[in-house]
Order: sequence, then structure tokens, then C-alpha cells
Amino acid sequence: MGVKKYRPNTAGRRNMSVSDFAELTKGAAPEKSLLLPKRRGSGRNNQGFITVRHRGGGHKKQLRKVDFRRNKDGIEAVVNSIQYDPNRSARLALLFYKDGEKRYIVAPEGLKVGDKVMSGPAAPPNLGNCLPLSAIPLGSDIHNIELQPNRGAAMCRSAGSKAVLMAKDIEGGWAQLNMPSGEIRRVPVKCRAVIGVVGNIEHMNIVIGKAGRSRWMGRRPHVRGAAMNPIDHPHGGGEGRTKGGRHPVTPTGKPTKGTSTRKRGKPSNKSIIRRRKSKRYGVLKLY
Repeated sequence: MGVKKYRPNTAGRRNMSVSDFAELTKGAAPEKSLLLPKRRGSGRNNQGFITVRHRGGGHKKQLRKVDFRRNKDGIEAVVNSIQYDPNRSARLALLFYKDGEKRYIVAPEGLKVGDKVMSGPAAPPNLGNCLPLSAIPLGSDIHNIELQPNRGAAMCRSAGSKAVLMAKDIEGGWAQLNMPSGEIRRVPVKCRAVIGVVGNIEHMNIVIGKAGRSRWMGRRPHVRGAAMNPIDHPHGGGEGRTKGGRHPVTPTGKPTKGTSTRKRGKPSNKSIIRRRKSKRYGVLKLY
């Protein structure tokens, strides 16, 4: 996968870049049995009130049913094609199982058409295989990690993301992971993960280039609070650029820009060994 840059023929083309889509299988159409309609919420709740700002419009999309559980144990599958998914930054791999079933999975970097993948405790620790953390060798790069057994992958699902398996305590039932943010946390060893790094690594280097391209993605303009009236935002109003003598807040008055918003009594706090912003160790990132 690479990044394609445009010549600056227009102001919108200057500095714009896109993926070259070299890893996609040419002529591969989406599997119709795995497509679902996607409703446009535009950031509204069931009462029509805006709960998430700056969303709306965008190109029409269809959802792909992605297998995040990988629960077909012991059955080998062949990669039929690598396809684009408009709903995520990663690519999808279409698998054909020996029993005739078809499923989409998040495609890891290096997975190619014709490769064979498998799930389950007996599967070898090869690229694209899904195994319990107890069966994965230490130091392996993993993605699509479960937080609770049989609940489906919840972590490291976006393009280029990975975690590293640092330690295992089989008797205690825990595995220690180094997350992309630098956070070190415990996960039950019965949880499953996929070997490898999520593909489309160069996604982070793509430059949008113009405002219209953000509108294609369903992102509406973002307006500064200081540019609003006092009735619209706590930062609004004043005869100059002022925030009213208060620290940055959201439109509802919730502190932002550096203030911790994680609940103090959250049950999963006990699973975090070192936070991503550790005062003792500083900020640590894998790459």
C-alpha cells in the first residue's frame, strides 16, 4: 500500500493525497450476502436532537458484516479477495471456508489472495490466524483483540494498529499487552486475537486536501466556540477573543483539552497496569 500525491493543478489538489489501492483485488465486487443497509443518523438521537456535532451528509454507504468473533474453529479458509470498506480505515479480506460459508475479516498487512487462515486453539500462530492469547507466542504482534471471551474483537481494529503480547500468567488467567497508545493492560488469556498488524498502514499519511472531501465523508464544518454568541457556547461573546476567564469546555460545559474524562470508579480500571500518560514513565508509544 502506498500514497498517491496529486499535482497542484488547483488549490484543492495542492498537497492532497489518496491511497493507491494497490493491495486491493482488481474486479472484486462486494459479497451481496454480507451487505446490510446503513441508516444515516447525522448525529441525531431517536428524538431528533443533535447529540454528536459536525456530522451529516456524505456519500451513501452499505455496511459489511465483519466477523470479529472468528468462531469457526478448525475449519480452514482461503482468502478470495482483498476489498475496500467505506466504513473503516482498514481493508477487508473475503474468506471462503471449506464448508461453503463466506465471511469478511479485517485484513492484516501481508495477507494475500490464496493464503489460508484458521481459527481456534489448535491453529498455528501464522499471519491472519485467530488464537486464544494463551496459545500465542510472547512478543507477537496482534490485533482484533477481545476484552472478554467470546464477545468479539474490541481493540486494535483500525488501519496500522497493533499490540504486543508482553507476558502471560496461565494459572492466574491473565495476559499483559502493550497497547498502541503506550498503555499496558491485562486481558484474560481466554480472549482471542489475530496474528499480525492491521493493513493499510499508510492511511495516517493521507492528506484530505480540501473541505469538500470532508463533506463526502459526512463531516460538517467545525466552528470555534469563541466565534459564537454566549447563548450558543460558554466561550462565546465578548469584545475580543476571550473565553470568559475559564478553562476550555464543551458546549455543555464539560472540561476538555487535557482534563481527564474517564470515570474514576470504572470497573476496567483494575485491568490497566500503566496508563498511556504515566507520570512516572512518561508517554510511551510502540511506534
